[in-house]
Amino acid sequence: MSNSISIRPASPNDISQIRQFILELAIYEKAEHEVEASEEALLKTLFGEGATAHCVICENNDAPIGFAVYFFNYSTWQGRNGLYLEDLYVSPTSRGLGAGKLLLQHLAKIAVENDCGRFEWSVLDWNKPAIDFYESLGAKPKSEWLGYRMDGQTLIDFAKQG
Repeated sequence: MSNSISIRPASPNDISQIRQFILELAIYEKAEHEVEASEEALLKTLFGEGATAHCVICENNDAPIGFAVYFFNYSTWQGRNGLYLEDLYVSPTSRGLGAGKLLLQHLAKIAVENDCGRFEWSVLDWNKPAIDFYESLGAKPKSEWLGYRMDGQTLIDFAKQG
């Protein structure tokens, strides 16, 4: 059977598959216990009124094999939007078919079409296969920046202080 890989915008009908991909990604990243997103939350944040995140589905012969979730951010230094890739996942049985590269190229085209000055994402420091893959495409790590996060009760408590 030959491979026919395609990428399309996700729709609300894909919500169960999107959540399944999120769970599979979380298992791979050893963080399954951190997944809080329900199908209802995903429907609201990806397809509801005012949704700012977007999702694409990657298919091989019309069967879903992966997805990517992205949103637009902003660079004050460039005075332009950027595209931030939140998650990219290809099922283990479909890796090596070129789906990951096609997903990244698809998002790069969206970034260019929207006059974005940057296309960025993060990768876990232990994920050597992903790091090698990204670097093979010409992407470079942002070693001078550290990511910070505030979430959960810390976020709630901090917000109440102001």
